[in-house]
Amino acid sequence: MKKIGQEFMEQTYYKNSEESDQDKGIEQPPLQLPYDEKANLIDLPEAKDIQIENISLRKSIERRKSLRKYSELPLTLEELSYLLWCTQGVKEIVSRPSTLRTVPSAGARHAFETYLMIRNVTGLKKGLYRYLAIEHKLVEVNMDEDIDSKVAQGCFDQPMMNQSAVTFIWSAVLYRMKWRYGERSYRYLHLDAGHVCQNLYLAAEDIDSGVCAIAAFEDEDINKCIGVDGEEQFVIYVATVGKRVK
Repeated sequence: MKKIGQEFMEQTYYKNSEESDQDKGIEQPPLQLPYDEKANLIDLPEAKDIQIENISLRKSIERRKSLRKYSELPLTLEELSYLLWCTQGVKEIVSRPSTLRTVPSAGARHAFETYLMIRNVTGLKKGLYRYLAIEHKLVEVNMDEDIDSKVAQGCFDQPMMNQSAVTFIWSAVLYRMKWRYGERSYRYLHLDAGHVCQNLYLAAEDIDSGVCAIAAFEDEDINKCIGVDGEEQFVIYVATVGKRVK
């Protein structure tokens, strides 16, 4: 009997692909999930106006490593804005329509939504937010006092969860990718997650911070924390960020 992983790879060979909804002429899903327009929105500094340390890409790559201990220094709102722009920033909306962003994505589908568990960012209350990439704004999602402990529990209470200034939680909106690529979408979503998180690692070097990517989480629990169903939208990757300990 074949193992699940092997069966998944074989079933998602191109030769097993079915006609996609795009090929059927079905209208594509929206580029971004809707949000409650009555919710509290937070403007972010424009990325072009943010001043950062000018270090070379080579130096960033050489210094990059997973950082699991952070100082108590907060991130600034400008620094958070920079990290968000580097990981999901929208450079242009083209006529397909699709978004061209600061990271690659299969077919420019960009199926991710970015949630942020804010713990220590200047000017922001502790709570769970979502990044609106098209508007370059934040929207409050869950400001309950215990939401940070629930998110940490969803990641098996790994120590860095309770030390980070902010935890990035990327969810995949399945149909945004599946509309074009069918079942093979699951492959592309995981590849895209790697692109996004590596950008976070490298961008964090510019602001004297570090990242620890987390793939060990309890899917049902972390999906519940951000309010998604786990099927049509599900958490695909998590990463903590904080200032380096001097």
